[in-house]
Formats: sequence, structure tokens, C-alpha cells
Amino acid sequence: MKEKADALWKEFLDKLEEVYDREALENLRIAFLGKKGFLAGLMAELRQVSPEEKKTAGMVINTLKENVQEKLKDKTEELAAALYDRQVGEARVYEESLLIGHRGGSYHPVTLIQRTCEEIFRSMGFTIEDYPEIVDDFHCFQALNIPEFHPARDMQDTYYLSTGQLLKTHTSAAQNSIMRKYGSPLRAVFPGRCFRNEAIDASHENTFFQMEGMMIDKDISISNLIYFMKTMLSEIFGRAVTVRLRPGFFPFVEPGFELDIQCLICGGAGCSSCKHSGWLELCPCGMIHPTVLAYGGIDPEENSGFAFGLGLTRLAMMKYGVRDIRIFNSCNLKALSQFVNH
Repeated sequence: MKEKADALWKEFLDKLEEVYDREALENLRIAFLGKKGFLAGLMAELRQVSPEEKKTAGMVINTLKENVQEKLKDKTEELAAALYDRQVGEARVYEESLLIGHRGGSYHPVTLIQRTCEEIFRSMGFTIEDYPEIVDDFHCFQALNIPEFHPARDMQDTYYLSTGQLLKTHTSAAQNSIMRKYGSPLRAVFPGRCFRNEAIDASHENTFFQMEGMMIDKDISISNLIYFMKTMLSEIFGRAVTVRLRPGFFPFVEPGFELDIQCLICGGAGCSSCKHSGWLELCPCGMIHPTVLAYGGIDPEENSGFAFGLGLTRLAMMKYGVRDIRIFNSCNLKALSQFVNH
């Protein structure tokens, strides 16, 4: 029996070398492992073997079967990889043919500012997280100390779906999940796209980008928040920037603040982008409310933390001198193509 198995194994390897596509591989599999294949023939011969030799002969056949299956698996993966490489190569040739004589594109300004912020916060020990754009009421509101019928919901005119879910109105919707994922201590930022039924003007859009950030540990104070935000803004603009904190009410922080940046478009003199105030609201922030910590599975008696919702779209306006927020979603290639592709 062993001699026959060895001969079949050699024959299989020889035939496998000649296989270059999936159809030939499937034919080889049927020839050896099919109901009428070579291994089925060996199993039929097993009935004629003496009881003393049957156990050893059965092991020989099983070993041969396992070796054949392993080789077939390896060949399948090899053919799949080769097919993928061919497809990628063909796609690359096609793309290059389209680009001949055409000017290359550039990243969207919000993408550029998001990546810059991510690198800055990563250098300060923050992890970068992602979160879906479609969320449920619990994570968007209830877990943030905004129960049903709370008046704070009126500040966020929300797009609800027929399923009862909604398009997230702020990146704060990820707070509960991130807290339960990491616990305390925690340093994380999570950028994303948000949606509100806004009255659109030069500084408001119904689709915009934020970057939520949280830091939770023992003895965290508002001073930590101010330090991290000023460091981030100075890194982005390459110089010290003027910011101010003013009281603001948000149910998920206590105390809550609005962090404003002096308008870099008009230098504080007043323009349509800052509504002629000289300041642009950039970052609602504050110390995380004990109720929100408790919802996130973190003991508010032992831990404290800050949270902020950085407006990436408005930050891009300041960074690149864009006077009207509506340009970012306008598909105006002439306006968007001026940004450096890096």
C-alpha cells in the first residue's frame, strides 16, 4: 500500500507543476480526491488488506490525502495571488493611460488638516479611532447626558432614518464606545463627518467634519485641556495663536466652554467668516460630566477628564484662508485644486 501511495504522491506533484489556472487545478483535485479518484481507489483496495495491516494502510492513505489537500490549498492561494497581481497591473496601466496629459489631483483641504491634527495628537500620546456615521439615539444623546425631550436636542436639528437610527450630529457620539473600549487612563481622538439640518451660510454647513478628543485619568483639569489645544493650534499654524475660553452649556461636560480662535482671515478686524466679531467658534469643550463617565463604565469618583469637539472644517478655513465654508462641499475643482498634494 505504501508503494502505491508514494507513486500516487509523485504523480500528483508532477501534475501539480503543470497547473497554471483554476480550471486545471479543479480537474486535478477531482482526479485525486473525487468520488472516483485515485484516493477513492486506494480506499476500495483497503478492504482487501488483512486486519493486521489495515490500520497502517489506513494511516498511509490519510497522510496522502492530507498532503494532497495541503498542496491544493497552497496552489489555490498561489493562483489567487497571481490573479490579483495581474489585475492590479492591468488597473495601473489603465489608470496611467488615463492620466497621460492630465494634471494630477490633490487632497481635500479638510483631509490635509485632519492628517496634520492626527500626527500632532499622536505625538502627544493619543490614539486615533474611527466611528460609524450612522448611530443610535443612545450613543448620540442619552449616553451624553441628553435624555429624550431634553432642550439641548433643539441645538442639533437631526437627520433621522426610517430605522430609528440617525446621522451623527457630533463626533461626541463615539465617546461611550471609546470609554468602554479603553477605560481609564485614556487618550484618544476620533475624527469624522457630522450632519445637521443647518441654515447654511459662510460659516455653517449641513455636512461638516469634527475631531473629538478625550483625556481621562486621575487629577485631569481644564489646564490640561488648554495646554493640549494651544499646543495643537501652534503646531498647525506654525506660530502662537490667540484663543479665548468663554462659558458654554453642553450637557456632557461640566463646566463647559467655547474655545474660540481669533479670526486669521481678517486678523480680528471682522469679516463675513467670523460674522464680523473677530472670533470664530472652533471647539466646544469642558470637563466630562460624571454621568457620562459612569455611562462609559468609568468611576467618576476616581477619575476625571476633558473632552473637546474640534471643528476640522473651520480649522481648514483658518489654515488656508477660505472665506466661505460652502466651498469645501461645492465640488469646485478650480477652488479645491490649489491645495498642495502631500
